Amino acid sequence: MSDDQDSAEPQTLPLDAWHRAQGARMVPFAGYWMPIQYEGIVAEHEWTRTHAGLFDVSHMGQLLVSGEGAAEALEALLPGDILSLKPGRIRYSLLLDENGGILDDLMVTNVTPEGGTPTYYVVVNGATKWDDIAHLREHLPDEITLTHLEDQALLAVQGPEAANALRRVFRDAMGDLKFMQGTSFHFGEIKLGIGRSGYTGEDGFELSIPAEHAETIAGRLCAEIEIKPIGLGARDSLRLEAGLPLYGHDLSPETDPVSAGLGFAIGKRRRTEGGFPGAERILGLIESGTETKRVGLTLEGRLPAREGALVYAGHEEVGRVTSGGFAPTLGHPIAMAYVARAHAAEGTELEIEVRGKRLPARVAQMPFVPHRYYRGN
Repeated sequence: MSDDQDSAEPQTLPLDAWHRAQGARMVPFAGYWMPIQYEGIVAEHEWTRTHAGLFDVSHMGQLLVSGEGAAEALEALLPGDILSLKPGRIRYSLLLDENGGILDDLMVTNVTPEGGTPTYYVVVNGATKWDDIAHLREHLPDEITLTHLEDQALLAVQGPEAANALRRVFRDAMGDLKFMQGTSFHFGEIKLGIGRSGYTGEDGFELSIPAEHAETIAGRLCAEIEIKPIGLGARDSLRLEAGLPLYGHDLSPETDPVSAGLGFAIGKRRRTEGGFPGAERILGLIESGTETKRVGLTLEGRLPAREGALVYAGHEEVGRVTSGGFAPTLGHPIAMAYVARAHAAEGTELEIEVRGKRLPARVAQMPFVPHRYYRGN
């Protein structure tokens, strides 16, 4: 835990003045002043679903893990198959504690230069980055170098028109990336890293930019007719519709990857070989099933169920909501919850207690809104 996290005043992002100039309403989040909205959450949500939104996610931690044996060192801490990750490929994974609890969820990109030292670019959540860095420093072997890219900003451009807008700005420099592929290129004198990924369920990209050039790039992108700046509020409603868990809400050290529905993050080879924290427990849960399961819930009317609301089957308390809100795309509230396995089947009728009232809810398939990732023609 860093000293700045203990101080009362949030830090500012490289684009702080730029956000304020765009009319952003700023709020403290994960130790930083962050834009929650510009013209309104629903309008920004709908713009991203139909055009493209620019999200400032510079609060997240950008790390490099490098050295001979870097993949093996990461596999000792993550359940993903890092050894088979080819240069230019991205993989979602989890940082686990010794009991298999989730310390963070993260993205790993193999950025090893041709013929160079094995190097992996890791993006971790903003609220946990200092703990993650401490954990990695403690557990990575001495011969592996961990570098915190503190002078890099991170921008996400998300939405169905993101690719066309970025191609117009960067021309052919970024190549024809597919979902979960990345590269780096120069835009004039500015070196950018880019990955085709994001956390809205839409097609999109994440751009790692030297902080000193963040305002130049943000302004250039928002000069395109398709792209508007979008705040945290719409980012949350978009990821909720996409059925994507948020660390600190839907994921925590008390949750395991199997209950959370993240079994896909445990590589096939890793299931056979183990060798990651909590492997024995997690592989046992894959075999036997878990007591609870993360599910989607749909509600009627307009009143949303928020985090912490209790879920009932008749008089029996069977779960708890971890994320909830109104879904602008669907026109009704939705939620994620951990519920007892016996009540987790799609279509199960349940109730959620909101403001002393029981609201009818139904277990629904996630994502609530289909993903539109670009995987190639």
